[in-house]
Amino acid sequence: MVDAPEGVEGTGFFATSLEKVVGLARKHSLWPLPFATSCCGIEYMATMGSHYDISRFGSERPSFSPRQADLLMVMGTIAKKMGPVVKQVYEQMAEPRWVIAVGACATSGGIFDSYSVLQGIDRIVPVDVYVPGCPPRPEQILDGLMRIQDLAENESLRRRNSPEYQALLASYNIK
Repeated sequence: MVDAPEGVEGTGFFATSLEKVVGLARKHSLWPLPFATSCCGIEYMATMGSHYDISRFGSERPSFSPRQADLLMVMGTIAKKMGPVVKQVYEQMAEPRWVIAVGACATSGGIFDSYSVLQGIDRIVPVDVYVPGCPPRPEQILDGLMRIQDLAENESLRRRNSPEYQALLASYNIK
């Protein structure tokens, strides 16, 4: 059972702010879009199984359409040729949207320090949570998901319209 947000309660009523209710709903209804290219994707698949059960966190519906997802999970090696595709997927997602970079390859290029591998997806899209490891264990992926849940629950409804957020998107050349 989910704890109720802070508010005033009495016999037959409960009052709280709209921002806290929206945050609670966002926290428990994240729809991830898995962008998996290598071994980190296998570990993500393990989180979908019964032993780790990602559905406990409200993320049991992986969306393979960016227009219906609000969490982009980039897992594995991203070649420079795939960079524009990742950016296009990110731009097609509706606000609010969050990004998790899963594994050493997605966060920093991993062991592939070559001309063809993107040295971290934070060069093309803003990243909210980094999950380290090569490949990371399913527990680490779930921990990253819980960090995103904390961000979704506590984020102000007006943050996405702030000048700071618009400047961040502009720095990535995202409209």
